[in-house]
Amino acid sequence: MTGHVALVTGGTRGIGKAISVALKNAGYTVAANYNGNDEAAKAFKEETGIPAYKFDVSDFKACQAAVAQITKDIGPVGVLINNAGITRDGTMHKMDQDQWQAVIDTNLGSCFNMCRAVIDGMRGKSFGRIVNIGSINGQAGQYGQVNYAAAKSGMHGFTKALAQEGAGKNITVNAIAPGYVDTDMVRAVPPAVLEKIIARIPVGRLGHAEDIARGVLFLVADDADFITGSTMSINGGQHMY
Repeated sequence: MTGHVALVTGGTRGIGKAISVALKNAGYTVAANYNGNDEAAKAFKEETGIPAYKFDVSDFKACQAAVAQITKDIGPVGVLINNAGITRDGTMHKMDQDQWQAVIDTNLGSCFNMCRAVIDGMRGKSFGRIVNIGSINGQAGQYGQVNYAAAKSGMHGFTKALAQEGAGKNITVNAIAPGYVDTDMVRAVPPAVLEKIIARIPVGRLGHAEDIARGVLFLVADDADFITGSTMSINGGQHMY
């Protein structure tokens, strides 16, 4: 049993849910964040026994308040998984400023908001594990996703810079760049398009949320203290970077 408190943003569905469950099964005390789907969050809590906290990760003050509440309820956050993300796809000539800003604020801005809320506590304890969930599309780009690709690419740069700041305090900061994973977001892709995507994945299948969760468990382990500033690509060989 690790004894660490782990907070997973976007932690009640899809990849986030798999990460939350894997961390709990590994002995972490887990808190999961969500923002939109109360029904899914209720089902998640009933199924897993993991508490779910509703707040908007793009709102700096809301993140500060939520982390303070989680600290009061279950203890100081020692492990942070920045997984929350949205898409607002569209080509540049059709994208409006709201589509751009919403993705930047939720996917990238949340990394600052959440890390700022936990970093002092981690520095005080000389321990922390932060994993930012990026994307293959932040590495390779993707048609119709200038907002999403920019945000996810920004997360990878954020990871490298914060890793340098945390290294002397035993705070590691790493990223995982998933490929196409069998989640609700990917299932929404038209079948004909999805077939073409799978055809480009050398292992011949979509990823599973549990594939990403295993990577997280590796990076947050107490004895993973020599791994920081790295980006782990989990994409079935689709993009080797």
